[in-house]
Amino acid sequence: MKQLALLASIISVCFANILKDSKERYQEGDRYFLFPGDGDGQLHLVDIKAPIDNRIIKSSRHPSNNNYWLFTRSHPTVAEILVYDDVNSIKSSDFNMEKTTVFLVHGWLGNGNNEMNKILTKAFLENDDVNVIVFDWSELAGHNYITAKNGVAALGEGLGTFINWLVSLGASYDRMHLVGFSLGAHIVGNAGRSTHSQVKRITALDPAGPLWKKDANRLKNTNARYVEVIHTNTFMFGYMDPLGDADFYPNGGSSMPGCLINVCSHSKGYEYMADSVKYNNLNANECNNLNDVKRNRCNGDLYPMGNSDLNKSRSGIFRVNTK
Repeated sequence: MKQLALLASIISVCFANILKDSKERYQEGDRYFLFPGDGDGQLHLVDIKAPIDNRIIKSSRHPSNNNYWLFTRSHPTVAEILVYDDVNSIKSSDFNMEKTTVFLVHGWLGNGNNEMNKILTKAFLENDDVNVIVFDWSELAGHNYITAKNGVAALGEGLGTFINWLVSLGASYDRMHLVGFSLGAHIVGNAGRSTHSQVKRITALDPAGPLWKKDANRLKNTNARYVEVIHTNTFMFGYMDPLGDADFYPNGGSSMPGCLINVCSHSKGYEYMADSVKYNNLNANECNNLNDVKRNRCNGDLYPMGNSDLNKSRSGIFRVNTK
């Protein structure tokens, strides 16, 4: 018993030292940092040398190994399950080839039932009669951050293959809108790339920042015909630099009003998106550069942030101040 107690004490001290050396804000070269889980909103310690589960990454590349939950106005809260390469799962569902299809993709440690998916599904269905497909990748998302991050390209390829299959059945890239949060923002970028960038629009909600600056698989403005990015926590967890055709930095992009902690600001990306879909009320001024964004010196023409418009086309950097 004494040996077990001593071992527990040693482990406790080592973990405390790791936490002491870790940082919320990842900087190049850091081994440890903290990052929020999309499912629980809590900070989790990330070790960039953690083992990578390549088996689960390889498995996730095949579209059959992730989940596709369809929500429609006929089934707004109880999902119909779509199965890749099973045409009957489409025919027996309420999926309508003629309608816009919105894909929602959660982040690390998230799942198809989390808050982000619920509030965005509700917003899109209240706004228009669309197909909402929640892409649930919780099996891989439940692994350590390094495994999840390294699996982004595979997940995106699998989702892109699923989208291509829907199009082969009669759906249209012209009516596709991919929306991803945090790590999910990079997943939808890779999904768009797997469709040869034919999807009409991608909206990235505070794309994850740690370990992505030099990664060729990060979200790019070439991943769809129009890519919009909403940055809400560039100081800690989100990606700071512009990534899309249009990059929005509400309230400067680093800390959101009403938020006392950075996890809250990170999640504001999907909350603002839901509001904009329902009310289209977040009009942003164009900015000359990121310095003007930070100093609140943006006086350019107004352009709406977020919303569900598939025909958006304006590019630039924008700031909107919210209450």
